[in-house]
Amino acid sequence: MPSGIWKIDKKYRGERIQESTGTCDRQEAEQYLIHLLEKLRQEKVYGVKKVRTWREAATRFLLEVKDQASIHISATYMAQLDPFIGDMPITHIDDDSLAPYIHSKLHPAEGKPVTNRTVNIALQRAIRVLNLCARKWRDDERRPWLDVVPMISLLDEKTNCRKPYPLSWEEQSILFAELPAHLQTMAMFKVNTGCREQEVCKLQWDWEIAVPELDTTVFLIPAGFGGRSARSGVKNRDERLVILNTVAKSVIEKQRGQHKLYVFPFGKPDGEGDETMVHRMNDSAWKKARVRAAKKWQEKYLRPAHDGFARIRIHDLKHTFGRRLRAAGVTEEDRKALLGHKNGSITSHYSAAELDQLIEAANKVSVTDSRAPALTILKRRQG
Repeated sequence: MPSGIWKIDKKYRGERIQESTGTCDRQEAEQYLIHLLEKLRQEKVYGVKKVRTWREAATRFLLEVKDQASIHISATYMAQLDPFIGDMPITHIDDDSLAPYIHSKLHPAEGKPVTNRTVNIALQRAIRVLNLCARKWRDDERRPWLDVVPMISLLDEKTNCRKPYPLSWEEQSILFAELPAHLQTMAMFKVNTGCREQEVCKLQWDWEIAVPELDTTVFLIPAGFGGRSARSGVKNRDERLVILNTVAKSVIEKQRGQHKLYVFPFGKPDGEGDETMVHRMNDSAWKKARVRAAKKWQEKYLRPAHDGFARIRIHDLKHTFGRRLRAAGVTEEDRKALLGHKNGSITSHYSAAELDQLIEAANKVSVTDSRAPALTILKRRQG
């Protein structure tokens, strides 16, 4: 008892018990030990089910998913939930017990509140853990950890979610003019291919495949290429075919020879390491550029820019590509292929004729002048 806290180190019916009593008082520690032994006796003799805490369940969950690419995200949310429900029995986890956590995220004492979507991601992981407690995990008597999974309510994401904002051609022109050269090149490629941010940042020359029948190339991004972290990959776990329209192709030719590994390097022109890779497009340069772009819009049109344009996100470039494809009459099947959405096909098995069809579709949005398909975006008037 060097710290003053009484600790238990005892064997009971073949089971080793080692834990703290949480008290410096000997009498209280003895009462705690008696209570603990009686609890274990009921479990062994009468089959009384052991009640697990949320922390036990969360720990087991993290150990089971430790090899998943999203383990760091799961661990983050488990850590956020722990101060609120960590010591609570899993039988007590419900809307009421989760309410303080939700309030702390939506109405923080410091910092910005998170969105309903962010809270729901944590709640969905809590639901997943409770489902495992009821449907998979068993005690020594083959009984489930939890008999019934409570109905956990999710928040309404439509009330405060940020809707996609596809750029008009004029907005694109103004925004891109404010971007630094490397971001402008990457953004031009992204808005003409529909690639995700990390697919552009980590695009490699090794993934380029020549299509001599069409006098062009395509990129085939491997399923496990790595997104924000080295362990993440293409979103839908399939290879991602990147079709080059005329604009994207010209961007690729401009980048050729700048770096042996990465298509869009930044930094030392002859570097080989990660120091030449752009880790994210959504950086301070992007955020400052959109502020300047919104100001330029107001100066030109004598009215404030739409809030969606003033807060334009990197992912909106992908939405812009998708909306332009639809406005140009490209079929849903071809749009899915061009955007890298999962549609049941094996992207690496396209024939030259099919690739030609996709290139033709992508070229319908490769122009940036009056020849482009009309794209009218309905926007609510801002009060």
